[in-house]
Amino acid sequence: MTAETERTYKGLPGAFRYAFVQSDSLVFRLYVLVSALLGLLVGILFAFALIVLVADTLAAPEGSLSLLRSFFVLVGLLVVLPIVAPVLFVARRHRRKVGDDAGYDRQLALTGLLFIASLFVGLVISTPPDQQASTDGVLGPLLELLYALPATAGFVPPVATAALMYLVHRRSR
Repeated sequence: MTAETERTYKGLPGAFRYAFVQSDSLVFRLYVLVSALLGLLVGILFAFALIVLVADTLAAPEGSLSLLRSFFVLVGLLVVLPIVAPVLFVARRHRRKVGDDAGYDRQLALTGLLFIASLFVGLVISTPPDQQASTDGVLGPLLELLYALPATAGFVPPVATAALMYLVHRRSR
């Protein structure tokens, strides 16, 4: 690695900047912006939710909900990491000069966007019955199908898409 590469790539924010500059794929550059904003937003939301969770459990008996807080942090990481993973994969690939293929960058960007969409699908599946939206309109049949699934199935679309993202990365290396 050159000294210039070391200066341009320092940690997570540097990886975003570096991947954006090094990639020739317009789709990937767009994904870098989307994933940076969404990753930051989701990270902030989980941080605030964790603060509320800690405040709500202060009155609880000692240690009874510490596992819940740990699990909550783990879920937050499992949501944010696949959002930023395509950017990290591409930055690493360009930094090591393994390849300069815009197709690889594009494929990872598309799987990243698919992961973001799968998060929304998972959220729709796990929506409690008293908070479900009306199933009228064009998307009504799709919403009815998703609402009919058990709430625990809400984790399947994001997990399957994250696995697909990893497989695309491995196949395209």
